[in-house]
Amino acid sequence: MKIGIDIRTLMDVQYSGVSEYTLNLIKEILKLDNQNEYQLFYNSFGNCPNIPEFNAKNVKLVKYNYPNKILNYLLFKFLNYPKIDRDLGVDVFFMPHINFIGLSSCHCESCNQGVAICVGAKKIIAVHDLSFLRNPEFFSLRKNFWHRTINVKKLLKRFDQIIAVSENTKRDIMELCDIDSEKIKVIYSGVGEEYKPIIKDTECPIGHSVSEAIEEKKLDEVKQKYNLPEKFILFLGTVEPRKNIEGVIMAYNQLRINNYELKNVKLIIAGGKGWKSDNIYKEWEQSKFKDDIKFLDYVASEDKAYLYNLASVFIYPSFYEGFGFPFLEAMACGTPVISSYSSSLPEIVGNAGLLVNPYNVVDIANALEQILSQKELREKLIKKGLEQASKFEWNKSATEYLKILFCHCEKL
Repeated sequence: MKIGIDIRTLMDVQYSGVSEYTLNLIKEILKLDNQNEYQLFYNSFGNCPNIPEFNAKNVKLVKYNYPNKILNYLLFKFLNYPKIDRDLGVDVFFMPHINFIGLSSCHCESCNQGVAICVGAKKIIAVHDLSFLRNPEFFSLRKNFWHRTINVKKLLKRFDQIIAVSENTKRDIMELCDIDSEKIKVIYSGVGEEYKPIIKDTECPIGHSVSEAIEEKKLDEVKQKYNLPEKFILFLGTVEPRKNIEGVIMAYNQLRINNYELKNVKLIIAGGKGWKSDNIYKEWEQSKFKDDIKFLDYVASEDKAYLYNLASVFIYPSFYEGFGFPFLEAMACGTPVISSYSSSLPEIVGNAGLLVNPYNVVDIANALEQILSQKELREKLIKKGLEQASKFEWNKSATEYLKILFCHCEKL
């Protein structure tokens, strides 16, 4: 059996949630399956040093050499060429994210016994969220143009199976793209093994393993690298309107005004700059506590687990999320979380975090005060968070994906 996978998301210099999802999923699939052949497709007009190495013997990287604009807007969009699944000669073709693509059409033929069989690769796509359809006002003109040009509703109808990363995303696909529920399968993503609590105990190192000592040292290195305070509230994600960072800053202002005893608690906003972020930085500039609010810009993947461990609380009151990796990562590190009760977030966080109204600054500020001031609540959320995060494993996710891939292959 030959399986084709589109890995163009792995070409990004700075990985987003979708990039990390694609990388973790493929790695786990290759751990579980060393029998079938995997053809990993990407396109780059020139060298692409960012593509990770896959050392498995059953993996082959297939690189196309078109300029992206020509491939996407001319060949894929208007000519449906090249037909990637046919070029790769695969039985199943999987796209882990919405993108321009050229694909062949399946058609039925009769075999010698007169039984109709499907000829052509089965096509599967994963959808992470449809925020661009639900809330286009959160996106730039350029990004909205990209989404309109790709025509997601038409694109999804070309696939035999759609994977939704949450029940909320499935509902959005059905409602916004007019797709039957039978065509959509929900498979939750996982959280990486690197996200775990790091217990810092420099006064009593006896009984610590070598690996624990290394982890503690790295914790100190990350703290120094980013010049982090002793106590801080952490937001980690792309700096863009959908994440409600303006609301976080306003809630922090309210927290500091009403709670003088929390004057040593700072606010750290980590993440690369996204579109429409000017108002976020204006809110920061106008804050009475501007000097206690720090932007870290993009944080390297290898530093994220340590950043979560160092934080007193993780806050992410987003207006819309298809899944919400940061919550799982923070909870897996033993950090209490504050989430909004919108979109998929209650589904992922469950009762392991405080859920707030993302449009209510007072609500967000009160949640911060509760976690920072109430030791029992904090300990309760840490325990529940660890339990909730443990339910999301990449091994479990990859197993479900393989069932889908193999199921479709058996129909050929």
